[in-house]
Amino acid sequence: MRVAVIVNPAAGPIPNLDHGRRRATLAAAVLREQGVDAEVMLTERPGHACDLARAAAHGGAHVIVAWGGDGTINEIGCALAFTGTPMAIVRGGSGNGLAYALGVPRDPAAALRQAVTAPPRRIDVGEIGGRLFFNIAGIGFDAHVADRFGREGRNRGLRGYASVVARELFTYRAMPCRLTIEGCEYERRAFLLTVANGPQWGNGARVAPNARLDDGLLDLVTVEPRSPLAAAWQIRRLFTGTFGEVRGVTTERVSAVEIDAPPPVIFHVDGQPASSDESPLKVRVHPGALYVRA
Repeated sequence: MRVAVIVNPAAGPIPNLDHGRRRATLAAAVLREQGVDAEVMLTERPGHACDLARAAAHGGAHVIVAWGGDGTINEIGCALAFTGTPMAIVRGGSGNGLAYALGVPRDPAAALRQAVTAPPRRIDVGEIGGRLFFNIAGIGFDAHVADRFGREGRNRGLRGYASVVARELFTYRAMPCRLTIEGCEYERRAFLLTVANGPQWGNGARVAPNARLDDGLLDLVTVEPRSPLAAAWQIRRLFTGTFGEVRGVTTERVSAVEIDAPPPVIFHVDGQPASSDESPLKVRVHPGALYVRA
């Protein structure tokens, strides 16, 4: 078996090159013990993980391991979607939402062994505004926070993300939008509009507790505007699996949806901010489009 490991040294709460090199050394040692031919690479820039994954797949790698956060996983997933080359994951980010959903071990060595021994399985892939996502995408407050969190580039990890949420919660204003689902139109004023392939953003925050990665559908979660204090109080429900029971939260299972909102529309794909001047924003699912080893 030939394994390619792509390590993002900028991912996680300790983003530096030395930390990335230590991860690379560990990966090489663990896979050597497994008796596999391993190539370990460090990313050097945004988009590099996608380029490395595409080259490794073309070079005959049997599995490509993403060691990083949901952004790194998104890049590698984009390179491998609609191909027969599977992706495996080692948790290395701030949220690790897809890794949680797939049951990837917390211990890096255990996750690397799983990359070699776990049988490949298919999961669905989402698409929003022409961008692929593998865990969660959305517009509204979470996209706004992702944009602010990415711009600030400091205080990484759950604590840093929570501080951005707490600050922006009192100034963000919900946006009007029109949803088109199976030919039917719905007017909404959404504080949050999340399209979930997996159940959680990360760190146990389950915005779509019943979402499944392999059901051929996406969970569309709409959250109506609430007062900042009411919204802050209900955040705790994300961690108990009862967020869908909160008043003003609706969940629909869809294969496609169009979101018509005033452009430019700020959205996110797996926590990475993006924007589009086109409206409506088209969302759809590609059933079973990615192989994973987990």
